[in-house]
Amino acid sequence: MKKIIFPKSLKKGDKIAVISPAGAVDVSQLEKGIKMIKNKGFVPVLGEHLYTKFSNGYNYAGTEKERIKDINWALNDKETSAVWASRGGYGCQHLIQHLKLNKFIENPKWYIGYSDNTVIQSYLLKKGFASIHGQTMKTSSFGVTDESYDLIFDVLKGKAPKYIIKPNQFNKKGNTKGELVGGNLALIYALLGTKYSFEFKDKILFIEDIGENFYALDRMIMSLELAGVFTKISGMIVGGMTNMGDEKENAQYENSFDEFAYKLISERLSKYKFPIAFGFPNGHIKDNRPLIIGSEVKLKVDDKIMVEF
Repeated sequence: MKKIIFPKSLKKGDKIAVISPAGAVDVSQLEKGIKMIKNKGFVPVLGEHLYTKFSNGYNYAGTEKERIKDINWALNDKETSAVWASRGGYGCQHLIQHLKLNKFIENPKWYIGYSDNTVIQSYLLKKGFASIHGQTMKTSSFGVTDESYDLIFDVLKGKAPKYIIKPNQFNKKGNTKGELVGGNLALIYALLGTKYSFEFKDKILFIEDIGENFYALDRMIMSLELAGVFTKISGMIVGGMTNMGDEKENAQYENSFDEFAYKLISERLSKYKFPIAFGFPNGHIKDNRPLIIGSEVKLKVDDKIMVEF
């Protein structure tokens, strides 16, 4: 098994690159997040095309070439110590065939993001590097809890998280350990069958999602099953499932942990023996506790859920 490399801890004064690898953002949406980086004692360095807009069936943060240029700069620049995505959306799949890690390998740095950034994190893990599945910069202006960001800075400074959360009716009890993989379910699904897909054998799989019809959620879980994912993993953590189904018909549409979505997942996985922890606070939700993709994790699902890195 490949040894996973963890970037070095940051110290005050270190520079954090802020880039837009996927969807477009406005200056006003990042003001709070950039100020937060400064208030924590770090120096934000903005990508050349951070605020660029390019419309081509979707509002991208620049052309593919512009976004490729920014992410390769951020990953390889010797002056920066971490890379923080401004947002997700769509567009990271355009980049992964063009990523260069020549200088990154000499100076690994934390990559921070979630949602569409799952693609980048899967790529980095295939190359042997851990990353942080946590809030993007944009969401700091959308009412996300301060603790969601404070915990990311803790990881950047070298503090490994340990979470104890309340039980969920859909949990499947048990203890396990393994390397954590995963992220946004739609992107895990999109990478299946490609050379950029996560490897699942003996791993703990984390999933979260937003804005999917229930049949689409079931289709993605079915695809993972047909790909043999659930016969390989040692455990599973299910995070936020929000804005699911039809807003007019789903009374839980705004809930962070949609019960019907959980019921669908639970029923599909009922035949498998590995422990499953539902209701983990990570995803497209306001209380988003960071996870370290590529880290060895202890998972205990009992009267309470414990996730320890």
